[in-house]
Amino acid sequence: METEVSHEAEEYLEAIYKLQRRRGVAKTTELASELNVVPGSVTNTIEHLKKHGLVEHKPYRGVTLTAKGEKIALGILRRHRLAERLLVDILNVEWSSVHENACKLEHALTKEVIMLLEKRLGYPKFCPHGNPIPSEHGEIEDEENYPLIEANINETHMVARITDEKREKLLVLASKGIKPGVTVRVVERKPFSMVLYVAGKKCSLNLDVASSVSVKNMEDIRNARQKKAVI
Repeated sequence: METEVSHEAEEYLEAIYKLQRRRGVAKTTELASELNVVPGSVTNTIEHLKKHGLVEHKPYRGVTLTAKGEKIALGILRRHRLAERLLVDILNVEWSSVHENACKLEHALTKEVIMLLEKRLGYPKFCPHGNPIPSEHGEIEDEENYPLIEANINETHMVARITDEKREKLLVLASKGIKPGVTVRVVERKPFSMVLYVAGKKCSLNLDVASSVSVKNMEDIRNARQKKAVI
């Protein structure tokens, strides 16, 4: 029998999962920032989730999901990312503006509707921001990539995913033409920014926004395609 949780608890579990994937643990200060709430309310909600066996909390170290909590979080992510695909692929909403609307829509989607939606969308593997969509059984297909801020200078890379989906960051990236599938080349690093060629156009990107972008090396992609063609 599935555990029923409130919409607020769902938001917390989803945020903890994302932070845990990025940093290994979710700190309460990071959760407060991610969810735009005061730290005190984070502490109270975490204690509530802990009582229900959904998280583990070690003071001064952070919060992690239990197996039970991770299962629920993956279900929430599945609804959220399919909702994003619905908004972009069927309703033609700009990819940079769907995250907040999907947060509201995901709570209204039943399991039956999600299955129909997934079929209608053609069983997509990734959301519009390049993040993997969990399967019905909680499996997640993650591809190897690395942060843009660690990319070698003068090598061509393809944008794989945007890990921080906050509207303000997505709008900055969209204004510079940076989205999944676009090629970029780092030409210069500065103390607080980096200079890129994005699809042939030069632009500057601050490191805070750049840290949300993950890429793949184009040479590695070509080699993988050649290897697959030979097989």
